[in-house]
Amino acid sequence: MALLPGRERDSLVALSKLHYMNPFLEARIEREREVLGSHFQEGPRVRVELHYDKDVNLMRLGEHVEQVAARLRQGLADGTEAENWELVVYEDIVLYLMYRRYRVALEQALVAAATESSKEVHISFWKRFCEDYNHFLRIPGRTLPTKHDPAHLLADSFQLCRAFGQIFNNIVGTSGCTARLRAAVWESIFTHDMRRYRQSLYACMGHFPTLITGPSGTGKELVARAVALSRHIEFDPKTQKFASNTLGTFHALNLAALAPTLIESELFGHKKGAFTGAIADRSGWLEQCGPLGTVFLDEIGDLDKAIQLKLLRVLQERTFQRLGDTQDRRFEGKLIAATNRDLAAEMHANRFRHDLYFRLCGDIIVTPSLREQLDESPGDLGNLILFIAGRITGMPGDVAGSLATEVREWIEKHPILGRNYPWPGNFRELEQCVHNVMIRKRYEPPSHGPTTDARHVLGTAVQEGSLSLIELERRYCTLVYAQARTYEEAADRLGIDRRTLKAKIDRDWLAKLTGAETKYSLG
Repeated sequence: MALLPGRERDSLVALSKLHYMNPFLEARIEREREVLGSHFQEGPRVRVELHYDKDVNLMRLGEHVEQVAARLRQGLADGTEAENWELVVYEDIVLYLMYRRYRVALEQALVAAATESSKEVHISFWKRFCEDYNHFLRIPGRTLPTKHDPAHLLADSFQLCRAFGQIFNNIVGTSGCTARLRAAVWESIFTHDMRRYRQSLYACMGHFPTLITGPSGTGKELVARAVALSRHIEFDPKTQKFASNTLGTFHALNLAALAPTLIESELFGHKKGAFTGAIADRSGWLEQCGPLGTVFLDEIGDLDKAIQLKLLRVLQERTFQRLGDTQDRRFEGKLIAATNRDLAAEMHANRFRHDLYFRLCGDIIVTPSLREQLDESPGDLGNLILFIAGRITGMPGDVAGSLATEVREWIEKHPILGRNYPWPGNFRELEQCVHNVMIRKRYEPPSHGPTTDARHVLGTAVQEGSLSLIELERRYCTLVYAQARTYEEAADRLGIDRRTLKAKIDRDWLAKLTGAETKYSLG
């Protein structure tokens, strides 16, 4: 008798793959359907929220994996023949089981450490974890193909737990573009091949920088925080503690708000006397970061070219020098950069170094605009308002709910705000809208510039169906070109030839979109 009977082999193989899948992709839901069969409960095509105690499919999967793991383990103990690939499938199912069993305990340990402001996370269930590990993965008379280390297995589960929490806490919404953003963040943390990550890449992912692009106000720092606070942390079985709980390991620096000299001092540190006012030696963020820390450089497109060169050295050699010093120091952490600028255009204009870009672009995350999110899922406006209200009031219950209702009512009755308002300030503008309504019971959007007015007019015309197909095509092509700023980029987005795009540009509409001060080459 085989370990995996032919009648349920496909289902068991599918179950073994669940633990390695990106949980925010449609493929994950399809795999759950394959495993559960007629017991699968239909719902959204992607997982938009995480409530283990309410998600019927997750609860049924948990019960199923307990039964399957126990049955397969008994078969192996009884001497059932098994090929190597069947043993790998069994191990994968056990890994899923172990995460499921200890997820809540890991979450509680993390909350306890945060409450106590402890730099370490203490684990009280290590003995019980090892007992489960030995029961399922050290079966007398059997040699399993993979030598899983229990401490590393617990560290993997801890990282999964934190990643789920960070992604769902920082990225709110049910739209397709929000789901794609969550999936992109997950890949930035674990790569697309989680099995390979678990085997080796976990130890070096901090060496790879991440670049986050997207319009201003779309939550790039929240995305950076989700990636940074989900890094792999080793577990020490001797002390029964994790090396860190990631509190205080995220260091954000807004480059657009600081003068070049101050940026250098904040980033690299300085030696006493390096410049006027440098009255003592000072370590910068790169030095303070530590191996598990992350330095987040917002608005990197505004960085002075001289500092770009110094940053390039950090990425190439992991070394830097304080201002006024000649001693090399090492950067041990991870670097995340963000920008709302078109770096391709910035490089073309010789304002951003090509070599720095190609050091940053190995991992790119793109944040969608609020308008894009609401176009796909209009109901997300209420979800986002409630999320902001809860964060502002610090009370996600009735207080936040009443404020969210007040904000929604104001938006709905306002002559400019409403379903088609473009939200040019994106999430940041919506946040200020909630602030204004909370304080003054009103929010007035800023006087519209040409871009906002033109887009609002276009959106209204589309809703009313007042444009001909030719007019709609010309205006939409012009809108994309106004955003991309180059024919090549716009044509690529639209999937047409640049010459075709050029012929469709409406010069008058372009002027309304961009304003007279913005110049585009139409020759």
